[in-house]
Amino acid sequence: MRKSPRTGAKMDAIFKNTTSLFAAAAIGIMGTLALPTDANAEDKKVKVGFVTFLSGGAAGPFGVPARNAAELMIQSINAGSIPAPYNTAGVGGAMIDPIFVDENSKQKNADYLKLVEKDGVDMVVGYISSGSCKAIAPEAEKAQKLTILFDCGTPQIFEEIVTDPKYTFRTGGHATMDNVAAARYLAQTGASAQNVAGINQNYAWGQDSWRDFSASIAQINKGSAVATEQFPKIYAGQYGAEISALLTSKPDVVHSSFWGGDMEAFIIQGSARGVFERSKVVLTTGETAMHRLGAQMPDGTILGARGPHGDLAPESALNTWFRKAYFDRFGTLPTYPSYKMAQALLGVKTAADKAGSTDQDAVIGALKGLEWEGPSGKVSMALANGHQAIQDTAYGTYKYDKDAGKATLVDVVRFKAECVNPPAGVNSIDWINGGFQGASCE
Repeated sequence: MRKSPRTGAKMDAIFKNTTSLFAAAAIGIMGTLALPTDANAEDKKVKVGFVTFLSGGAAGPFGVPARNAAELMIQSINAGSIPAPYNTAGVGGAMIDPIFVDENSKQKNADYLKLVEKDGVDMVVGYISSGSCKAIAPEAEKAQKLTILFDCGTPQIFEEIVTDPKYTFRTGGHATMDNVAAARYLAQTGASAQNVAGINQNYAWGQDSWRDFSASIAQINKGSAVATEQFPKIYAGQYGAEISALLTSKPDVVHSSFWGGDMEAFIIQGSARGVFERSKVVLTTGETAMHRLGAQMPDGTILGARGPHGDLAPESALNTWFRKAYFDRFGTLPTYPSYKMAQALLGVKTAADKAGSTDQDAVIGALKGLEWEGPSGKVSMALANGHQAIQDTAYGTYKYDKDAGKATLVDVVRFKAECVNPPAGVNSIDWINGGFQGASCE
């Protein structure tokens, strides 16, 4: 584990101090966009169904950034304009033909089956909510359709629900990684965690996140106690009673896996009542809100990005390209839902190119156990018999630069994938309760 600051000046350098080499690459990209692609590749299509929140409270901070990334990556993959090794047109020689579906639906299974049976998609990429994934993973196995979960976090998917997957993959880390890393970050930065409290949504994602975080704290900080645990209904929006409980219990640390509109509402309501002043608050998905809220986000809040995404992404040519291309197109920086969508599509491209085909069985065979580089670094399909990804992760502490008017992260600590994920074949909670046996954190 190593600690490094991230500042606004460093961010500016990505966009303003572009090297001559990157400029030359950009010219090459524009030239590629202007050239016609191979006629055979243009004739071949792979139809992909994309499911993400396009309406409702999760759309703004999560669903729309994910769709934006999908549109950018589809155009760039089809044009062959992504930096090497992704600078060939299409996936397995075929152009991506997308269909977008709103995850904010009360008939998720029916929507999924429509994509498979009526629209005739070759694969499905999607799903942010853990509730959605719990419903869709068994459906995908029954329908025998390649389905790539790009975000949803509950470890239940492959540990309890689909324990022998063939058609279902998840190309991002699950929630255990987020919460083990959060507990390790508190210890690494010397934060007091004798009394901890949680406010998490009352469904799989929130319950699993609090389970893993509180169990990790108990292992890392012997003698710690739970001050209170609050489980409001998802999309509740108002947290007066829960905030009162947090204030009354006076915890050293408040943990929350709230996401989307719920998280932003809690930040605004909790900061107004002094929660963030009295306790160290850890937001495992907080990176999505740092630029949206700006000065409304209290300094000192610990933020995660469900992996080394967004402002926590390591520097690389691919990350530089992605951030610049996304910013130029949408006028804002990509956050972790954007990164995770890009990561999923690059995984699909790597597998299809390796197989030399978009045939479902060929892509499944190539994707199983695959490793590839995304804008946020290496992704390894290391768990669930090669169907579940692990990757490094990071946390940082929020600081708003008033002079520059910029949101920044300081005291960034990075954790190796093998430090915060269970070994293959071991369930998450068993690994935590067993003292993280096999973890490699050096």
